[in-house]
Amino acid sequence: MNDSTEQETLFEFPCQFPIKAMGKSGEVFEAAVIEIVNRHVEELPEGAVKLGASKGGNYTSITITITAHSKAQLDAIYMELTSCEHVLYAL
Repeated sequence: MNDSTEQETLFEFPCQFPIKAMGKSGEVFEAAVIEIVNRHVEELPEGAVKLGASKGGNYTSITITITAHSKAQLDAIYMELTSCEHVLYAL
């Protein structure tokens, strides 16, 4: 952890990290989130993606649990998610 940006987090890398995004229900939203995460992760293991629908079914939450290797990796994922037009929130 020579890089000073790595010291700005309490996480020890690598670690399991859930990434959650919310958007309007539909395949476009789900595909966009998975595509973004896949650009920053070598391989998503089976069962890494969990979907949840809002009470009315208009919105979907997607949680993808990844093996995070650095704060920079997580920052890059969240920057892309928050700039995606299909993502309303990213947690």
